[in-house]
Amino acid sequence: MDMKGNTILITGGGSGIGRGLAEAFHKLGNQVIISGRRKDVLDQVTAANPGMKSLPFDIEDATGVKTFAEKVIADFPKLNAVVHNAGIARMENLKEQKDVSDAEAMVATNVLGPIRLNSALLPHLLKQPKATVITVSSGLAFVPLAAGPTYSATKAFLHSYTQSLRHQLQGTKVQVIELPPPYVQTELAGPQQATDPRAVPLAVFIAGVMDILTKKPDATEAVVKECEAFRNAINGEGFDKAFTAVNSMFDAH
Repeated sequence: MDMKGNTILITGGGSGIGRGLAEAFHKLGNQVIISGRRKDVLDQVTAANPGMKSLPFDIEDATGVKTFAEKVIADFPKLNAVVHNAGIARMENLKEQKDVSDAEAMVATNVLGPIRLNSALLPHLLKQPKATVITVSSGLAFVPLAAGPTYSATKAFLHSYTQSLRHQLQGTKVQVIELPPPYVQTELAGPQQATDPRAVPLAVFIAGVMDILTKKPDATEAVVKECEAFRNAINGEGFDKAFTAVNSMFDAH
């Protein structure tokens, strides 16, 4: 990925990892557009970062995705990168769960959101001289947290989806990068997470990601050292061989 000269849409860019990435790319001179549910929060971020733009949008809004994508492209025709970052995390006690609304909300945001938005933007991205799709999954995509079963599963989905997307886009000018965060000091799972000493400081995580993307412009994954143990739990020669074997059966047709 070229680290400068891009026009980048970052979903969930009003706080946490999304804001951290937005500000990091903004400082490099990229045109950054952030989206999210809360306009007041987006306004605070853009005010603190002159030149950054925002477009309010609820990623759960299935009927509004097409219109949102069309507006982004109309307002920013040079759009050549999207960071699928918007996500929610809620813990679940499956033994006592009688209401699955939390699970449904996580699937709508973490799974259907990226699918719908990627589908709406990809035709435009494929026309660009060079483009990038970044998906923000999680270390829990590889080693699930039992207390967050649906959240972990949605991130496992995003990891699998990203691999398939990358494979299908071989031969195009669209680079696909997966970014799996470890446990980071944000408010994703509640205010207490932002100060949890067990979590990686947000600034440290963002710096690690940007370092990887800068030093490895052809990277397919940006795995910071704090997440390597999770990623390596399923990574290895056996998986790579199996992935190649199963896909070669269909690529031949």
